[in-house]
Parts: sequence; C-alpha cells; structure tokens
Amino acid sequence: MSRFKSVSSVAQVPARHRHVRLAIASPGFQRLFGVRLGAQFGDGVFQASLAGAVLFNPEQQAHAGDIAAGFAVLLLPYSLIGPFTGVLIDRWWRTRTLVLANVLRAVAVVGVAAEISAGVHGQPFYASALVVLSLSRFLLSALSAALPHVVAPDELVTANALTTTAGALATTAGGAAAIGVRALVGDSAHDYAAIAVAATVPYLLSALIAAGFGRTVLGPDDVERDRRETVAEIARGLVAGARHLRDRRPALYALSAITAHRLCYGLWAVSSVLLYRNYFHADGPLRVGLSGLAQFVVVIAVGGGLAALVTPAVTRRIGFPRWGVLLLASAGVVELGFGLFYRLPTQLVGAALLGFTAQGFKVCVDTLVQRSVDDEFRGRIFTLYDTLFNLALVVASVITAVAIPDNGYAPASVVVLGVAYLATAAAYLRVTAPRTSA
Repeated sequence: MSRFKSVSSVAQVPARHRHVRLAIASPGFQRLFGVRLGAQFGDGVFQASLAGAVLFNPEQQAHAGDIAAGFAVLLLPYSLIGPFTGVLIDRWWRTRTLVLANVLRAVAVVGVAAEISAGVHGQPFYASALVVLSLSRFLLSALSAALPHVVAPDELVTANALTTTAGALATTAGGAAAIGVRALVGDSAHDYAAIAVAATVPYLLSALIAAGFGRTVLGPDDVERDRRETVAEIARGLVAGARHLRDRRPALYALSAITAHRLCYGLWAVSSVLLYRNYFHADGPLRVGLSGLAQFVVVIAVGGGLAALVTPAVTRRIGFPRWGVLLLASAGVVELGFGLFYRLPTQLVGAALLGFTAQGFKVCVDTLVQRSVDDEFRGRIFTLYDTLFNLALVVASVITAVAIPDNGYAPASVVVLGVAYLATAAAYLRVTAPRTSA
C-alpha cells in the first residue's frame, strides 16, 4: 500500500530540484519534519539553559578532565540502556512514542527548572537532566525509524539530508534564542530556570503535531503487540536485532565506519574547545572563549548545510560507498592540511570542511541503514547507532583528558587523527569495493 502522493508538476522541474519537491510534497513528511524541528528547537533551548546554569560552559571548564566527566555523566547511562529501548520503538506504535516522549520531556524539564532555581547540584541534578536528554535521543531514533513510512525509497537520501541538517540548525537556533533571552533578562539561577521552562513550548508543539498522524501510519508493521515487555523479552529482541544487523552488511559496515569517524571527530571537537578556552587569542572579528565557540559552531553548521545540498545529487551519481570513502579521506586531508597551523582562521576553515564531511557521511549512513534494515528492526538499529555515537564521543573525551594538554595544543594528535581518518577510508573502501563496483 503506497503512502506517497504523486505530484504531476514535479516531473517538469530539473532533476536536482525534483527529488527535494517530491520529498516535501508528501504531507506525512511535512508533519514529521515539523515534529523534528519543534523537538530539536526545544533541545537547543534546554541545552543552553544547562550550559549557563551548570554544564558544558567552556568559560568555566578549563580542563579536559572536566569535559570528559561531563560527557561521561550525561551520555554513558543512556548509552547502556539505549539499545534496549530500541526494541520498544520496534514494538510500540511510533506515533504514540513521539507524542509521549515529547510530553514526558516537557514534564521533566519543569522539574529540572525547579532544581536550577533552587540551586540543586550534584547527582540529583545530573539524573534529572539525564532523563530529558535520554528522552531526546529516544525520540530522534524513533523519527529516523519512521521516516521511510512517509518518504518514497528514492527520496530517502534527500529527506535525510534535509531533516538532519535542518534539525541541527533548529537546535542551534534554539540555543541562540535562549542565549539572546539570557542577555536581556540576566544570568541568575532563576533566569536560567525560566529559560529551561521555555523549552516546554516547542516540546508540546511537537507532541501536538505528532498527534495528527494516524496510529498506524509510522509503523512498525507486522509486529506482535500482545507480548509482555519483560526484561528477558526485550533482551531477546535486542539479540534478534544484532543478528539482523550482522546479515545486513551495508548497514553493518556503515555503522562501523561512522563509529571510527565519530571517535576522530570527537577528539578534534574536544581539543577545539580547549584551544578556544586556553590557547587561542582573539584576532580581529574572530573571537575566543564562549563567543569564539559560537562562531566555531556556526561555521560547522554552514559546512553541514552545504553537505546536505551536495550529498543527495552526488550519491545518485556515484553511490553511497564511494561518496563515503571520499568524505572520510577528505577529512584526513583537511585535518592534516589545516589542523597543524593552530591559528583561528585555519581552524575555522578546517571546521567548515570537517562539518561538511561529517554531515555528508551521516546522511549516507542514515540512508543506508533505512534502506538495508527491515522496518521491524529499525528502532533498535538506530538506537544502537546513537549509542555508538555517544560512546565514541565519551571515549574521545577521555583520550583527550589523558593525552592532550589542557591548552589543546598537540600537533602529534593532529597527525594521528589525519592518519586515522585515512585508514578508516581505506578500510571502508576495502569492505565495500565489491558492492561499489557492482
């Protein structure tokens, strides 16, 4: 049964625009896109309130160990349970999952805001923040698993490029809006609590948009729903997902490659935070500290946006594996070519190019997973994907804390990262070469 409506006028436009229009023309895609934008804008607002109140403020965290501890506390717990929650995404109606996850996040954010206002710190605060962030990751996995239900297979790469990039921009916009409000209202604990509460508005709006889907529209299809969700049953479902991934080699190879990429990218990102905090000096309009990192993030976003424009067209000409290999190899060349100067201008150019390669490769991997994995397993594979992302970032931050000076200056690490990118490209080329030639 087809869920996609044809649009006669689409056939009359150039091919590079036709795929975009076909994806956007689907009412289901438009609604799912709205769910993502609202959810990720709210994430930006909430994360900015955390950054200002306690966490991940580069102006206050001078040591790599502090950053590593922050990542470990907020990412590791969900990483341990994430794959198990993926089984639930594959057994619960995804429409209901999107609605409930957003509503529960809104409720949890109010609790976190109360803790910020009351000056609560330590384990209770971390636990509350973890609930919100875990629900966010759960929701994003459900969105990725649901996308093939509202977009035709030929338009998946375009849809992924648009949704992941726009979602990242929405998060950035939410954070920027929160920082702008902070500049107007002040930076007391009560002000940060009010900013956190503001995140409930886009969360609830996202839930309202998701509620417009019919119960069965987003799947999963052909799944037993009368079984009890015991721990043992969920564990068996996770094992079944692992076996399914083992037999879907394109997805398995892609997830392995992007985990290695994420490790390298994480090392570079954490080192960059240290450089902006403790090594670089302002250079004209180029700033350091928190404002410099804002410039850094914007440049990465611009690179990612360009990748979203280029990747769909390129992959239709040369295929996902070839483009993935080129992106990984390019990341190695960029790391070696721009990372060794340790100057703000070259750092920003390198950031734009690495943002391009990272986003382009992510679009490839997202699409490969959606195309290769059966619908009844997509939820658990995407939560595994998210878990690998998180673990790679935590490992990267720990390696940085152990091996990189607190000012971030370590030319040898740049060489190692460049070689690691190139080695990953070579390995990915080797395992995908038969499929590429075919």
